[in-house]
Amino acid sequence: MKQLVRPREGRMIAGACAAVANRFGVNVVAVRILTLLAMVFFGLSLWVYIALWILIPSED
Repeated sequence: MKQLVRPREGRMIAGACAAVANRFGVNVVAVRILTLLAMVFFGLSLWVYIALWILIPSED
């Protein structure tokens, strides 16, 4: 399995969604849409995204 790192290429904001998509081998657009929907409808806070941004290391 791939490591959980924020890629340098393909980032929209911080690369957290791209990191999750690459780690699990799913489409990055699907992860971005699901994240947005979770924020809007299920109360997933923007703070969770910011925490992922801080906690997931950047690719060298």
